[in-house]
Amino acid sequence: MASHPQPPTVGFDLDMTLIDSRPGIKAAFDVLADLTGTSIDTELVVTRLGPPLEHELAHWFPADRVDAVADLYRDIYPRYAIGPALPMPGAREAVEAVRDAGGRAVVVTAKYEPNAVLHLEHLGIDPDAVVGSLWAEAKAEALRTHGAAYYVGDHTGDVRGARTAGALSIAVPTGPCDAEELRSAGADVVLDDLTAFPGWLASRLARVSGGSGEPGGSQESGEPRGPRESRVPQTPQTSPAPLA
Repeated sequence: MASHPQPPTVGFDLDMTLIDSRPGIKAAFDVLADLTGTSIDTELVVTRLGPPLEHELAHWFPADRVDAVADLYRDIYPRYAIGPALPMPGAREAVEAVRDAGGRAVVVTAKYEPNAVLHLEHLGIDPDAVVGSLWAEAKAEALRTHGAAYYVGDHTGDVRGARTAGALSIAVPTGPCDAEELRSAGADVVLDDLTAFPGWLASRLARVSGGSGEPGGSQESGEPRGPRESRVPQTPQTSPAPLA
């Protein structure tokens, strides 16, 4: 007898999952370098998006300047970084697929929340909720609060956040981590990019409705694969204010 599961709540990461923020972040870091008189390899910066802003600034500034420079960066960010950002292929369709299934889409990101909202509004991506300033395992807090059964992200930190929350980890190698890194980190499913997500979600929900269970799937198919605890670090990793 088929079950009738609740409509899904799906969490999405932001940078390099839903949006390509590299052009804007590079522009903001170029301005930051000029304002502070600091040499910053901004091409390198945009190859490692994901961790908190302070992590990146520590490569370029003394520890006692990081907090002040982070404040300056966030102040200039809306002017220089929002406009150049682009939606990732399939981003709008992925969010719409959740809505079409009767579910809720929640963006959980390490980005400073007001700037995350500006990005989404600018690109016409309309999630049900946005939660910022959470990185890696700390993302589990928001995922649990919103009852997310799935979390979609491009970074191994996103995988850890999903697994800590007990959500199915859906990974896309569209950011700094390749498919093998994401699988090794414990991703349940690895898709080429978000264009594959609507079809995958429809198939997954059909299987769940047929009684095959939820969540905890294999790395390719989403089918059950056993205990998740062995892959989840025991100490949640909180973050300072994140990459804006």
